[in-house]
Amino acid sequence: MAIDKPLSITGLGALSASGNDVKSHHRAVMEKHAPFRSLGALLGNDSPHAQRPAAWIEDRFLLTHRKWSPATMAALHAARQAVADAGWTHGELTDSALVVGTSRGNAAGWLAPWPGRRPFKLMASSNTIHSEPASAISIDLGITGPNHVIASGCAAGLDAIGIAMMLVRCGAAPRALAVAVDLPLVPMLLDGYASSGILSRHHQLDPYAPETSGFIPAEAAAAMAIEPTDATHPQLTFHATNSDACDPVGIPRDGGHTPALFAKCAALPTAVCPHATGTAVQAAADPAALARVFPEAKPTLHLLKPFLGHAIGASGMLETVVLAAFLREGKLPPNMPGLYAPAGFHLPQNPLPALGPLAKIAHGMGGHNSLLVLTPP
Repeated sequence: MAIDKPLSITGLGALSASGNDVKSHHRAVMEKHAPFRSLGALLGNDSPHAQRPAAWIEDRFLLTHRKWSPATMAALHAARQAVADAGWTHGELTDSALVVGTSRGNAAGWLAPWPGRRPFKLMASSNTIHSEPASAISIDLGITGPNHVIASGCAAGLDAIGIAMMLVRCGAAPRALAVAVDLPLVPMLLDGYASSGILSRHHQLDPYAPETSGFIPAEAAAAMAIEPTDATHPQLTFHATNSDACDPVGIPRDGGHTPALFAKCAALPTAVCPHATGTAVQAAADPAALARVFPEAKPTLHLLKPFLGHAIGASGMLETVVLAAFLREGKLPPNMPGLYAPAGFHLPQNPLPALGPLAKIAHGMGGHNSLLVLTPP
């Protein structure tokens, strides 16, 4: 049976360099704190990436387990938080849907040994499967409803929320848990990013500055409990995706087909959290797309990667979790001070009242565009 009630975000979970819970992420944004450090502190000074900035989960113990992979442990941590925050009982979890988004999956601990981990041979095959986090969460929480894994690159986390919304809306499950995870600070993956010329040389991320040089990679996991309920929680009102069908690695400089997603919204958002990675192509494409959507009255822009880094497939959900944490207070998050603003747009440095719809955008390599719209309680 299709559901026509509003879909609410009733539980949140987060794990990244900004902290082990949602409250610490909210605090990091309010205090204008960025956790970026040189990769030599993690990979050693003999790494070719030693001088590059990155953001990693400080408590490595949380990620180290004989049975499960590091990515699975990160996903479990965030999922347990969101379920506890929502107050779901064992009975409510049983028939829930589970949707996990990831780009790099279990690459960490598979492409190279995970420091301090003595693996369990029986789990060797499972530890290489990118769907292992979903299996572990379903086992840990007793979820026997629909179970899906989304791998749409850097849009995977946002798409996981969208698929979770769809499953609840169409009546396939009474509620859904959406989770996203990526641990991209693996030498082989970093080699690929560096060869493509998309890693930042600067320790402060200013995504739209003319001299922006790339993104700052980050580890993260995030989770969101979604269910039809009253309007006392932040609401999920719309999700859509499309493709630019243009380039395997780039984004059209005019913003491609992203504006077409906004055309399907019931009302244009008054605030936008763009993808804003820091790559040169994104610096051109984001403002161009938004200028086409908003030719006159411009929304405020709220850039979160300068606080969090780019958590690849987990980025869209991690940023949405932070947005939802602010929306619970009826607020929009501030921007890092001193960021370059695209012509005609405003990047407020202080929290603003959330007075209308808020859009979150994510893009996946290959031209995959994803849009999510939230509203305050």
